[in-house]
Amino acid sequence: MPATSAPAQAGRRAKPKTLLVLTQVYVPDPASVGQHLHDAAAQMARRGYRVVVLAAQRGYNDPSRKYPRRERRDGVDIRRLPLSSFGKKSIGVRLLAQTVFVVLATLGALCLRRLDGVLVSTSPPFCPVAALVIQFLRRVPVTHWAMDLNPDQMIAMGYLKPRSLVARSFDLVNRMILRRAARIVALDRYMAQRLEAKLPAGNRMIVMPPWPHVTAARPPVAHRCNPFRSEHGLQDRFVIMYSGNHGLPLPLATFLEAAVSFKHDPQMVFVFIGDGVRKQEVNATISEHGMTNMLSLPYQPIDNLPFSLAAADVHLVTMADNMVGVIHPCKIYGAMAVGRPILLVGPDRCHISDIINEHGVGWQIRHGDVDGAIKLIDRMRRTAPDTLACMGQRARQVVQSRFSKQTLCDAFCNVIEQALGVPAN
Repeated sequence: MPATSAPAQAGRRAKPKTLLVLTQVYVPDPASVGQHLHDAAAQMARRGYRVVVLAAQRGYNDPSRKYPRRERRDGVDIRRLPLSSFGKKSIGVRLLAQTVFVVLATLGALCLRRLDGVLVSTSPPFCPVAALVIQFLRRVPVTHWAMDLNPDQMIAMGYLKPRSLVARSFDLVNRMILRRAARIVALDRYMAQRLEAKLPAGNRMIVMPPWPHVTAARPPVAHRCNPFRSEHGLQDRFVIMYSGNHGLPLPLATFLEAAVSFKHDPQMVFVFIGDGVRKQEVNATISEHGMTNMLSLPYQPIDNLPFSLAAADVHLVTMADNMVGVIHPCKIYGAMAVGRPILLVGPDRCHISDIINEHGVGWQIRHGDVDGAIKLIDRMRRTAPDTLACMGQRARQVVQSRFSKQTLCDAFCNVIEQALGVPAN
């Protein structure tokens, strides 16, 4: 048999490694997890990898939205699976869709001709099952990106009992992925502590927050020339904004009750952008109390985020007390990137309060303290513009130095390469 020529050998060696990304949610769906995964996938493609994404074909919040079965974005090969997203009508419907997605994604991964590694998030929560099967059958390393924790979240919300079969099954999967993943990325130290309590991962555990979807490199859009403020009648008014997922772990009741006290104040505007179960509470407050100074808007296109986020004077972030280490509201980073202070309604100790207290970029109030929230809202809107601007500038500097997209996305892709066994440069 003739020897293989050197050019042919070089050609075979030049074939790029293939990274598979498993996620139910992916762009152009507006859910944050899909946008973060696309950022990482696109960066890996720019580094020369063949990146294949298996995602749901229909929208996560809005299943009536149907995306192309095959698409290429920023060098990433996106393959969308049917019958794997039915919306959020009930836990049962969501579990059915997640199960279908895990089965189809596993089959799709097994049919890939070449595969060198898997990136899996917790969307859907049982998605690590697919990664474990693929790892066992294809003998490839897995990077596990823990975006939130289950069954912890469902137990905290009262959907599951800690000793139920479903809860124990979730924790079995958690321990298996923690044992077998080449790298695990937790979003904050509280989440890492919870994961370590399930099964110690040692130096395979990396703590790294998600990055904002807007850049802090350029100065934020000034109010006077912000088209979003002009479009929605926000000029010369003090705007407190909530932008992002209105999920069950993100209570709004305390703030909404406080906001009602300002319903006759024409200088105050409360803007809620996004979607989720708790958006119904916002719409009910507007309807029941005749809140002419409260706006309920849908998710904004990602290209419009620099304008919509910068339209606020203060950004609202909420988190339930029992969700510390379970979820990681990443809306704080986008607000900081556009140089805006933060109002946290949530626990005294969490990753958001850590940032606020360490850098002096906002305020914090506990759930249930409506009177305190009313006084704080009034104090914020009476704060000198220069003081607010200084707080916002500090927030933006923190993003530039610690939480920028370039810094964190590059560091995250380095972690993926470590899992793939690629030597560090």
